[in-house]
Amino acid sequence: MSPAPQMPAGALPVGAVTLSPRRLAVYPGSFDPPHNGHLDIIQRCLSVFDEVLIAVLVNEEKKPLFTIEERQEMFHEILGGDSRVRVESFSGLLVDFMDRVDAVPIVRGLRALSDFDYEFQMALMNRRLNPRVETLFMMPKEEYSYLSSRLAKEAFSLGGNISGLVPPQVLARLHEKMPNRGGA
Repeated sequence: MSPAPQMPAGALPVGAVTLSPRRLAVYPGSFDPPHNGHLDIIQRCLSVFDEVLIAVLVNEEKKPLFTIEERQEMFHEILGGDSRVRVESFSGLLVDFMDRVDAVPIVRGLRALSDFDYEFQMALMNRRLNPRVETLFMMPKEEYSYLSSRLAKEAFSLGGNISGLVPPQVLARLHEKMPNRGGA
């Protein structure tokens, strides 16, 4: 029987991937707008990782309601000065962004089984493009398991009351963008 391989100091084996001692997770998304499900995933990340980088995707094909700058500002307003959380924007391949920020894990929220098919394909493609990158899935609290930015915007635009689903700062911004819409 051969001896077990020796790992470098401070490194943990994960398949062919070696994690660095600094535990930085990247939580990517369009976040148009941020909602309480996103915040729940961020809090869950902070219980596992030292630092979370919220990576706001620049994707004009989605025709966002809020600009990249507005989405970043909302996160800063919501999260205050938590030094464990950074917010940056990116365009292009997520795996290239992961290399730029020297991070290994991508964190994605899974709400329902229907999310899994898409997220599974993306995780495998990201691994194919960059074997150093891993994808971890986290589930939000049950009360947010159906919540998406699209549903929050749609309900608000039709007069629905979405308080409790989005932070007050986001609700105020929605009222600015769509006056005389959302319920009380």
